[in-house]
Amino acid sequence: MDTRHMHYFMALAETLHFGRAAKLLHMTQPPFSRQIALIEQKLGVKLFERNSRHVTLTPAGKYFLDDCRTVISQFDAACRDVRLVASGMKGELRFGFMMHAAHSVVPRLVQRYSEIRPDVRLVLEERTPTEIDDMLVAGKLDAAVTFAPGYSPHLRTIHLAREKLRMIMRADHACANKRMIGPDDLCHERLIATPTSVAPTLRSAIASYFAAGGISPNFVLDPRLQHTIIKLVAEGLGVALIPESLCSMLDENLVSKPLRTAPTLDVVLCAPIASANPAVSALMDIAAQSSC
Repeated sequence: MDTRHMHYFMALAETLHFGRAAKLLHMTQPPFSRQIALIEQKLGVKLFERNSRHVTLTPAGKYFLDDCRTVISQFDAACRDVRLVASGMKGELRFGFMMHAAHSVVPRLVQRYSEIRPDVRLVLEERTPTEIDDMLVAGKLDAAVTFAPGYSPHLRTIHLAREKLRMIMRADHACANKRMIGPDDLCHERLIATPTSVAPTLRSAIASYFAAGGISPNFVLDPRLQHTIIKLVAEGLGVALIPESLCSMLDENLVSKPLRTAPTLDVVLCAPIASANPAVSALMDIAAQSSC
């Protein structure tokens, strides 16, 4: 039994006429009648009562008709869905992003993608930059928003934004009333920053900023997450340089100040060039359009 046999049965069950059912299936009546008899033989069940004038469904035939309709509907849906998945219109997309990108480019990307690909399930993964790099290589992410990588021939990247760093401190800090902060203002400050092992691009930008001013930075705490850094600054344990997109979420006891010749970081959307997921291309197209 296969779906072809189900269509034979359904044609007769719905017309209750051998001649009309055979015509619907572009068959002559004798071979069609043999197929119906073969179906009943395979099932070991009588599906139709027939005489020279009438064809009716048996109770078993009525039940089988309902089930056949369900199976055919599911089979048709499966055929439709597999084509949609292959075209990128349906399926799943594993999308990673840095925490601070959730306050800038990620909401807009997710919204626009969901509008044009409503049947693709977005699996959101908030990760550190190093975790994103590893997961892209391992095939555990289909695409991700992160800092611009170095030489990465295995990745396709699209520029999304350029973020400046700002200094955050407690509102009662000595520099809180300054209009702008320079490296010389921070030469004796206790600095809190994400370690190189977690966000090498960010840590390098901070270190280079101090080096350009001839200052040796005094890093005292190295938490992994930007939220933790903000909390530690609020407790008076030091100051920090963070992406400006995070400064809109500061508590009232914290202030942020622009930096002279502030370091900037490029934020990009990355996806493996060899990705086999057809749902990725639409996301990359959205990013490319927004970057124009």
